[in-house]
Amino acid sequence: MSDAFVYTTPLDPRARPLIEELTQEYERRYGEFYDLEPGPREMEKYPPQDFAAPDGNFLLLLRDGQAISGGAFKRYDAHTAEFKRVWTHSGLRRQGLALRVLKELEAQALRQGYSRIYLTTGFRQPEAVALYLGQGYKALFDTTQSAELPRKLAFEKLIAVRQHSTEPANA
Repeated sequence: MSDAFVYTTPLDPRARPLIEELTQEYERRYGEFYDLEPGPREMEKYPPQDFAAPDGNFLLLLRDGQAISGGAFKRYDAHTAEFKRVWTHSGLRRQGLALRVLKELEAQALRQGYSRIYLTTGFRQPEAVALYLGQGYKALFDTTQSAELPRKLAFEKLIAVRQHSTEPANA
């Protein structure tokens, strides 16, 4: 068994089964909510080029050449990468694969010059909420209220400390 990270594009044929399963999962969890909201479905909101370098990236975790987990990020602002689609094949969960993808995406965002991560997850994804809180992400919503009220649960994490000096140059 051999695992490897590969940076690629959402159009990579190896990504298709993972993306199709994620799309089906979103439909199962949120289908009736999609029907109430105007606009595109979640998996139709962003064009593939949003997840291309230099502003974004798309990651697959391959096992013996097959995509088993993945994730992506796009530019949110000059200092912030927005993570999207951190996902693990349903038959391979609870093995720490999403955590591995999350850590690799954080490292890549840092390499691409970002100092902050922003992300949202849906209110029917408690496993994602637990993952982000467990990895030091700060909830940007009231965690004491029902998760259905905000629907999209936002998080942030600083991944680099900016150097600010209070001393004048040449001091």
